[in-house]
Amino acid sequence: MTGSDEAGASGSAVNTMSPKQSRAARALLGWQAADLARESGLDAGFVERFEAGTGDPASGQVEALRSALMRAGLVFTEGDGVRLSGRQQGGDEGTRLGDLTTENDR
Repeated sequence: MTGSDEAGASGSAVNTMSPKQSRAARALLGWQAADLARESGLDAGFVERFEAGTGDPASGQVEALRSALMRAGLVFTEGDGVRLSGRQQGGDEGTRLGDLTTENDR
C-alpha cells in the first residue's frame, strides 16, 4: 500500500484486509474492538462498523488497522488468511533443526 485510497479494477484496494481477517486477527490476539481501535488510533465504532461490513472505509483507515495488527505480530496470507508470526510469542524460536545435537535435543 502506498498510502493511496485508490482501489484496483475489482473495487478492492491492493494489500488491504477484509472484515473477516480483522475479526480473526483480533481473536488470535485476544483483543476487543477497543484494543484494535487504541492501537490503530481509530475509533472503536469504526472498527465495529468495518468488521460488520457496513460503510465504505478509506483504504488508509483499513491500512491503519492492518498495520496495528502486524505490529502485534500477525501475518496476513493469500486470500482471507491471517496467522501469528513465529516471532510473536516472546521471540524464542527454539533450536533450529541443523543445530540439534544429542545434548540439546531434549
